[in-house]
Amino acid sequence: MNVDQAELAKFNELASRWWDPDGDFKPLHDINPLRVGYLTERLDVREQPILDVGCGGGILAESLAAAGARVTAIDMAERPLAVARLHALESGIEVAYQESTAEAFAEAHPEAFSAVTCLEMLEHVPDYASTIAACARLTRPGGHLLFSTINRHPKAYLLTILGAEYVLKLLPKGTHEYEKFIKPSELAAAARAAGLTVERVEGMRYNPFTRKASLSRDTDANYLLYARKPA
Repeated sequence: MNVDQAELAKFNELASRWWDPDGDFKPLHDINPLRVGYLTERLDVREQPILDVGCGGGILAESLAAAGARVTAIDMAERPLAVARLHALESGIEVAYQESTAEAFAEAHPEAFSAVTCLEMLEHVPDYASTIAACARLTRPGGHLLFSTINRHPKAYLLTILGAEYVLKLLPKGTHEYEKFIKPSELAAAARAAGLTVERVEGMRYNPFTRKASLSRDTDANYLLYARKPA
């Protein structure tokens, strides 16, 4: 299985704090509107089957469901999934949460989704190319895929690990490991190897003081990759 048990333990430990907008996952809450908007600008998500891979506590999944999508969300961390299910019940938003890897889900549901998202997750699995290939298999011909991760670049180390984890304490220490970061060229190569067409690679800038996120030409730290599956 393409699972890092240490990573699962890390996020299981933090599960109860997932929906605190001022807590350990504050940056995820702050960048979520940008990520949702990025997809909804390219696809009318209403009544569309969408899969969120590595959903965690369900911040993105709930937002897409609130926008009218029929959302399925998968993760291998048991406690964040439990938190996600409970929050969905409290908010009255319907999301189908399941415990699964992307690879196993692709075996059971090939080409079942109009769009697949996999955000802030690839740097936490042993084989990100395997996850990308599974996401491609899960997507219908002509469908949309959105990935986000962190560049293996000195600037990313300064901003994401030293800055966010140790200086500003925006994230728990140990959330990220620099050697697991992925260069845009590597991510694009893996997407093309999976048969996808890479449409755009764009940087994502986050200001922790204003709590605003925006797109940028600078891909040295956080970035998005948008791809399509050929029809």
